[in-house]
Amino acid sequence: MPRNFDIIIVGGGLVGASLALALRSADLSVAVVEPDPPITPAAEGTRDNRVYAISPGSADFLSACGIWQTLPQERLARVEAMQIYGDDDSSRLDFSAYDAGLRELAFIAGNSLLQQAAWQRLRDSGHVQVFSPARCGAVRWNEDHAGLTLEDGTELTARLLVGADGAGSWLRTQAGIVARPRDYGQLGVVANFAAGRPHQGIAYQWFRRDGVLALLPLADNHVSMVWSTVEPRARELLALTPRELADAVGLASCRTVGELQPVTLPAAFPLRMQHVENIVKSRIALVGDAAHSVHPLAGQGVNLGFRDARELARVLSGRGAQSDCGDYALLRRYERARKEDILAMQLMTDTLQKLFNNDAVWLARARNMGLRLVNWQPQLKNLLVRQAVA
Repeated sequence: MPRNFDIIIVGGGLVGASLALALRSADLSVAVVEPDPPITPAAEGTRDNRVYAISPGSADFLSACGIWQTLPQERLARVEAMQIYGDDDSSRLDFSAYDAGLRELAFIAGNSLLQQAAWQRLRDSGHVQVFSPARCGAVRWNEDHAGLTLEDGTELTARLLVGADGAGSWLRTQAGIVARPRDYGQLGVVANFAAGRPHQGIAYQWFRRDGVLALLPLADNHVSMVWSTVEPRARELLALTPRELADAVGLASCRTVGELQPVTLPAAFPLRMQHVENIVKSRIALVGDAAHSVHPLAGQGVNLGFRDARELARVLSGRGAQSDCGDYALLRRYERARKEDILAMQLMTDTLQKLFNNDAVWLARARNMGLRLVNWQPQLKNLLVRQAVA
């Protein structure tokens, strides 16, 4: 016999898990289907290659989900300022939490640390049933419910299916929702280093002719590097020895945090933007990378997903007399609420990527002048900060 739920979330990553936890006050039964159990958190003294810049707004959301307060605070780093440099050695844009009346601009946290904390909360939750490891085999849509068959033959039904299964979403494809990816022909190369000088909680970013280089502050005076660059250049970086890579990053970053000592081996992931035609249909809603992908230069991808989860949980919890949580009219409230934020972030990151990935002399002058002009407008800078920390 099929097991019946109000909501089945396909994908138990950070966004899917946080959505499940955020629904605990919605009086809805929830199941999470995840093919891969969470990775083991990096042990004490080791580092996650993949880190996230968590906005204060996202940290508040994760706290409401019961996740944030379980993280070891000594393994989190606060971003108290940000310095952005153009490619002419003179243009610069500074953001300060203090100037904006904030304690921090973001927190830097390791991927496995967050994943493990989220899954521990899921296991302790009384309103969520987890199916993992489990893979989806087939889905069927009916007027008043959807049916999901797992590869082991388990039958599940729900009023609403939520796709939180990443940029290549299986559920989105099965629902016939059109996604339009745009490959930037770039890789994001990541690695961690011990800094030779105190980073002082400052995140650095350089818009270079060969891509965007960022150094993010980590605990214990370490830094996380993200170098977004064209694939041939990325392959060159990956082929370097750890010592050679540290020297290359030190040179490209003007030794801003002193001599770098390699801590982790580099890794890389492809960069692309993906626009999804609709993020809801009857009986289905999409969140996180299943609903959108953006260039990581603004560090806002995971925060965009958390805002999806927060809004969908708000809509479902506030549905009032509507007993059908998969009703299209109800889900459209979520889609309308998220449309502007998603499109604005995609437009901003795509425009910046195109603007700084262009060798035209006149454009180089314009973009560097733009950095300087914004830096001279404190009110505009504080407005941008307030939007980024939401």
